[in-house]
Amino acid sequence: MSVQSRIYQYVGPAALKAAVRPDSGGCMVGSAADFSSWVAARSSAELAEPFTFVVGTDGVLRLAPRRSEHVACAGGGPVLSAGEISFARSAGRWGVGDVSNQSTGYCPDISSWWAVARALDRVGLERPCSFTHEVVFRRCPGCQEHNIVREDDFVCVFCGSDLPEAWNVDPAI
Repeated sequence: MSVQSRIYQYVGPAALKAAVRPDSGGCMVGSAADFSSWVAARSSAELAEPFTFVVGTDGVLRLAPRRSEHVACAGGGPVLSAGEISFARSAGRWGVGDVSNQSTGYCPDISSWWAVARALDRVGLERPCSFTHEVVFRRCPGCQEHNIVREDDFVCVFCGSDLPEAWNVDPAI
């Protein structure tokens, strides 16, 4: 499977996925009209904070309040990307302020940006050319724990083992 077609399975706590209700998915934003309706329903206080997002396997952006679990935003299913996103209004237009792949439930690789870019382009939102904050996730081959790599230090914080250079979080890979 190519990097651009990688599908991320949920790798977080099983109890969080088990708590997902079938109707709990985030708000689907697949067009400019969808975004206009969604943003009009948000308060200024809500819009001041980032939102949880996923891009479903259908390529559609889904948004939920920041403190929502990504797996709930995705309705329990796999995703093409996940993270946090904020929006800003400039010159009368909405655009993306910041966007990251910060999701410890899916641990998407930074290469998942292509799915986010495509979803945002479909909605017609101005966006950066990549994640504004990139998070590097790796699974330790020794203890199997998920790690966030900081400052290019590819060492497991749990057991001290070396972490692989390539993304490997999904145990099926």
